[in-house]
Amino acid sequence: MATRDSGSVLVDTSAWIDFFRKNEPCYSLVDKLLSSGRVCCTGLILAELMQGAKSDKEISVIREFLSVFSFLVESTATWDRAGSLAFALRKKGKTVGLSDCLLAVLANESDAEILTLDTHFSIIKEALTIGLVQLD
Repeated sequence: MATRDSGSVLVDTSAWIDFFRKNEPCYSLVDKLLSSGRVCCTGLILAELMQGAKSDKEISVIREFLSVFSFLVESTATWDRAGSLAFALRKKGKTVGLSDCLLAVLANESDAEILTLDTHFSIIKEALTIGLVQLD
C-alpha cells in the first residue's frame, strides 16, 4: 500500500463496494485505514452507497457513516472548480463524469488521498493535483 502515513483517505464508492464484498486487496487496505481513523467521506459517496443498497440492514450500516467519518464539505466554489475541471478535460477529448470531478476537487481542497478502483481518477490526475492510493 502506497499512502502517506497520516493523511485522510477518501474511499470512493468503487472501493467501498469491494470492501463490503471482502475482495482483496481492497478489503485489507480499507480495514487498515478504518483502524487508523484515516477514512473520510462525502455526501455523494454516502448517497451512491445508499442507492445501491440491497436491504434495510445495508442502509443502516451506511447511515452509520454519518457518525463515524468526517465528511468533506463542498461549497459553491467547489462546484465551480468541479465543473471547470470537467469542461477542461472534455476540451482535451477526455470525458470524465462530474461526480468524479467533484470528488477529486474535494480531495484536492482537503489534502486527502483517494482510494478508488475507477480509472477516471488517473485521467483527472493529469489536470489536478490529487494523491491516489495504490492497491498492491
